[in-house]
Amino acid sequence: MTQNNAKIICRNIWKVFGPEPKKALLSIKAEWSKAEARERTGHVIAVRDVSFEVKEGETFVVMGLSGSGKSTLVRCLTRLIEPTAGEALIDGEDVLTMDEDRLRELRRRKMSMVFQHFGLFPHRRVIDNVAYGLEVQGVDKETRYERAEEVLDLVGLGGWGSYYPGELSGGMQQRVGLARALAVDPEILFFDEPFSALDPLIRREMQDELIALQEKMRKTIVFITHDFLEAIKLADRLAIMKDGEIVQMGAPQEVILRPANDYVREFTEDVPHSHVVTAAAIMKPASPDDRPDDLPAVRPDLTLHELVPLAAARDSRLAVRDESGALLGVVDRRSLMLALAGLEVNGA
Repeated sequence: MTQNNAKIICRNIWKVFGPEPKKALLSIKAEWSKAEARERTGHVIAVRDVSFEVKEGETFVVMGLSGSGKSTLVRCLTRLIEPTAGEALIDGEDVLTMDEDRLRELRRRKMSMVFQHFGLFPHRRVIDNVAYGLEVQGVDKETRYERAEEVLDLVGLGGWGSYYPGELSGGMQQRVGLARALAVDPEILFFDEPFSALDPLIRREMQDELIALQEKMRKTIVFITHDFLEAIKLADRLAIMKDGEIVQMGAPQEVILRPANDYVREFTEDVPHSHVVTAAAIMKPASPDDRPDDLPAVRPDLTLHELVPLAAARDSRLAVRDESGALLGVVDRRSLMLALAGLEVNGA
């Protein structure tokens, strides 16, 4: 583990597609757009100088439209696609310089991947699909079946181990895929649009399931999606990509309240602020004039929807305090109204 508690450090990752990507990379100028680079070099920039960190136990969501480079990025981090340049450190070790044996060991024991297409073996029972990673590791049959049953219970599929994938619904099959990823007890989970093929109701259920599982497991998660509502629901932190670049990164509420440009602003327009933005996002530092000891206390995770009736009944000001009672800040009427209107809140 690195000193700043980052589980994953991504530094200046590039992925250029074409006949001579490394040569083309040397000629690409910073001011060139993706289209201009393609016209001048005959190569396509899929990921452009991307850097970020993911803390241990954090859910980091990368969101973007089709062609933004998000799926290519996660494949670069796991080396399903070879990056053109950059570093991808996991616990301080650069994945991009690993030999095949070390990379195989990393994939088997430290990370798991869940994709949109479940990739289940149709001729194997559910329990054998779930236990497959352990089988590859050489774990004996009794132990791997015991572990498979545990994770099937964890994802709500207890008792389904003897069935075949074709006998399960799409949502259940995705749960099997998730159980297979969890069976090897990985430290890191990579998700590439895992729920996008599911019906809306099943999709919401799977999102809720993942949130509940993460509260128990506290795995390090990198989650790829094109759905902004899914991104803000799942993310501890969020990165939005466009044309291979990250255009904004931060906590979901920061992105919603302070979009960096029109591209991000378009995503945030239809977000129900009252049910997403919390007291922690709009509070300001307390001053002596606020007399915070005389104000009613609220938790930092209360949403605007929950804060409005409290503020209306309590002179429009509330003291935000943590679990120990320590003062974090104050929410006043102006900040609350601006946030409800979807306007930028300064001072939070």
